[in-house]
Amino acid sequence: MAKIEERVEKLIENPINNLGYELYDVEYVKEGKDYFLRVFINKADGISLEDCEKVNNEITDLLDTQDYLKEQYFLEVSSTGIEKVLRKDKHLKENIGVEVEVKLFKPINKKKVVSGILENFNESEITIKTNENVTEVIQRKDISLIKTIYHWE
Repeated sequence: MAKIEERVEKLIENPINNLGYELYDVEYVKEGKDYFLRVFINKADGISLEDCEKVNNEITDLLDTQDYLKEQYFLEVSSTGIEKVLRKDKHLKENIGVEVEVKLFKPINKKKVVSGILENFNESEITIKTNENVTEVIQRKDISLIKTIYHWE
């Protein structure tokens, strides 16, 4: 499915940028019997419902014309949210020095969740300075999810 996501991203990135938004990510997933194409957008002063509607209207016909998605799907356009999922290298690079939560497929040192400051990454691993001031090097293949952490005050 990653190839579909890449093709869709290339198709819709310029039209979204031309509207004044950043295309943050594209996700194509099957949940139950339904397929969802999720388009995450961003801009400096936040995303409103009207922004999502504007992007949706801009890309719907384009997606239908190209016909990359053979299955019937639901298109969802939304903001990245306060706690951003970091799926790509560009996301990791933009968040060096930021507090993140890393969920693992299997426990490392009896933990399935590691939190701390994202210090570095490469093609095969990420480095986190944990809240206990320990440096953890985690293999990317062992990671199910990385997201930024927002502290509500």
